[in-house]
Amino acid sequence: MRFGLDRMRRMMTVLGSPEQRLAAVHVLGTNGKTSTTRMIAAILQRHGLRTASYTSPHLISYTERLQIEERELEPADFAAAIAQASAAAERVNRTLAEDDHVTQFELLTAAALWEMDGRAVEVAVVEAGLGGRYDATSVIGARVTVLTSVGLEHTRWLGPTVTDIAEEKLAVVAPGATLVLGPGLPAEALAVAERVAGERQARVLRPQPQEGMPALRARGAFQQRNFAVAAAAAEAYLRDVGIALEEGALAQAAAEIEVPGRLQLLGGEPPTLIDSAHNPDAISALVESLPAVLPPGPLALVMGVLDDKDAAAMLGMLLPLCERAWFTAPRSSRALSPAALQSLARQLGFSEIACEPRPERALSAARAWALEHGGCVLATGSVYLAGDLLAAAGFSATLTPSRRQSNR
Repeated sequence: MRFGLDRMRRMMTVLGSPEQRLAAVHVLGTNGKTSTTRMIAAILQRHGLRTASYTSPHLISYTERLQIEERELEPADFAAAIAQASAAAERVNRTLAEDDHVTQFELLTAAALWEMDGRAVEVAVVEAGLGGRYDATSVIGARVTVLTSVGLEHTRWLGPTVTDIAEEKLAVVAPGATLVLGPGLPAEALAVAERVAGERQARVLRPQPQEGMPALRARGAFQQRNFAVAAAAAEAYLRDVGIALEEGALAQAAAEIEVPGRLQLLGGEPPTLIDSAHNPDAISALVESLPAVLPPGPLALVMGVLDDKDAAAMLGMLLPLCERAWFTAPRSSRALSPAALQSLARQLGFSEIACEPRPERALSAARAWALEHGGCVLATGSVYLAGDLLAAAGFSATLTPSRRQSNR
């Protein structure tokens, strides 16, 4: 990673400045970004706007990252967008120092913005990748900025404190924009948000889940909070373009939107839940939601984590709920070894452990144990692990593989 927007801005110039023609909602935060992004796009789509969403990372396929009217592109169309961005990247790379080059995320983001522009998207809902100030997505100009949450993550790049991280994320707030804040933000982050909003004359909204909210298809109490934020962000955007929020459209979005990899149940027995929680705050939200999703009974844990995460804190919340654990490794060069997880678990006094490097084998063993003991299985710890297991189980990351966007 090389922070800075120079490469991205050069890419946009080569591609004809598509970002300047896109109206946008920008979603930032430590947790809840992808769910909130998809929810905002779903609400706006049901108000008659031609909507696109851009999220990261993907679970199974890169094509998941860009959806237009809630549909992935056909693979050939996605490849064409990548080829267009790659050609631009080659031109930009020739202007850079020998040790500098366009990054993969910059290329993907440029391809998405170019494709959105070419498909006459009326509003793009864009999830930031990392931070905000120097993230490739911040070349867009957003009428509405959303901050879902702030936690201590990526401190090597964003700074060691919540205040530092909030500063980096909120640097993207445009003058006169609307800033929507997720519930439960730390006091330090709220202080930064209020100061930034004052400096830029931005309107601040702090929505909370309320009784009478529409029933959600997405599982989990945390999704109720995400939907409240999404509804406020969508309403703020609609107000800016002279459209009134319709309760029927809101209810339809709530009933239909799915978020793959979040509290996702596999079919068959025993009950098996896959969740992409990958840091302590996300694990806390997962634990809060478990009683409403899984039936009572012995719980088997399948866990794989990347090496830059606070695995000890995550295990500290999960292991008291479990009778047995299988530690594995997501298919990533940054995966923490199963042996390292085992060592952390033993330090926490947990001994019913097996190590299986291959995620699908770990899940199979855990399911066999849970079936024998009348229990359930929880697989979590990483977006990459969730993707590995869903792919091995034959799932499409969108859960609706036939819903693809027709030719450009």
